Amino acid sequence: MADASTLSSKYRISIPKAVRERMSWRLGQRIAFIARSDGALIVPIPEREALAGSARGSNPEGYRDRGDRF
Repeated sequence: MADASTLSSKYRISIPKAVRERMSWRLGQRIAFIARSDGALIVPIPEREALAGSARGSNPEGYRDRGDRF
């Protein structure tokens, strides 16, 4: 593994510089850890403003709402 990090005694890791630069992650950005059976995914949590308009043009027909649950 070219880009690796060691888990500290306080369960902290440092993200290698090459990964931070490639992903354009910045100081203070929130990161989510998603457990998988074979490891974990590490993904940035987008800012609310970055999501604005992301559903524009989607078709709301056939949307399953709470009212149609059993």
